[in-house]
Amino acid sequence: MDTGKKVGDLFGRLGKVPGRGVGIGLQLLVGAGGLAYGVSQSMYTVEGGHRAIIFSRLGGVQNEVYAEGLHFRIPWFHYPIIYDIRSRPRSISSPTGSKDLQMVNISLRVLARPDAVALPRIYRQLGTDYDERVLPSICNEVLKSVVAKFNASQLITQRSQVSLLVRKELTERARDFNIILDDVAITELSFGKEYTAAVESKQVAQQEAQRAQFLVEKAKQERQQKIVQAEGEAQAALLLGDAVTKNPGYLKLRKIRAAQSIARTIAQSNNRAYLDANTLMLNLTDLGYDQGATRAGTSKK
Repeated sequence: MDTGKKVGDLFGRLGKVPGRGVGIGLQLLVGAGGLAYGVSQSMYTVEGGHRAIIFSRLGGVQNEVYAEGLHFRIPWFHYPIIYDIRSRPRSISSPTGSKDLQMVNISLRVLARPDAVALPRIYRQLGTDYDERVLPSICNEVLKSVVAKFNASQLITQRSQVSLLVRKELTERARDFNIILDDVAITELSFGKEYTAAVESKQVAQQEAQRAQFLVEKAKQERQQKIVQAEGEAQAALLLGDAVTKNPGYLKLRKIRAAQSIARTIAQSNNRAYLDANTLMLNLTDLGYDQGATRAGTSKK
């Protein structure tokens, strides 16, 4: 019985050895996994264009700001809060009234980013959605205050000045919340239907007035032209009469020019026409022609 008992104890010890080895392996595996998990949780990466701050369960938000790269932390006690500090566009529309009480629909596009140095303060006061909390309210406030300083017509003719004033006041207002505005631009500026219709009617009336004025000036010019033309014709008639009276040869010269014109026209025509000298005014060599012209001049005298 003692021998059998010893043998049984030996086999029992041998059977327990593999189980103990498996337990140690599992413990080592669990320990290695826990160590790897702890190491991975103790590191974090800040991507390009981002900044990080640390929240500590013991001391709250830390004042240090971490730049891009790999950083370490204490797991469970610390966890990072990462901010995107790149400029992000945002469009805001606001209906407001001008100085002359005209409704204006104005749209603004801003490029905003947080101040990297003040990220801990931004997180304490505004959180990660700082732009949603701040930009709509201050943009509407600044737009209404600036537009109220200009008339509706000035908003169109002095748009660059309006945009510059909006940018200046909005940038100063955003600095109170540690927000930097890289660009501010007015993308749309429109008026109400009533004002648009009134402007169109005014433009049509001005164009009609200018057209009526043009017609009046045109009638005056035509009247003056007719007067000058009539005076010229009367003066020409007087000069022609004097020339014929004082010099009977003038009439003969006119007949020669008329004969030249008739001959040139007939020569250039495709048709052939036969005219006698009297019809063509070429009977200038006849003795009766000069005598008739002389008699005509003498009778006029």
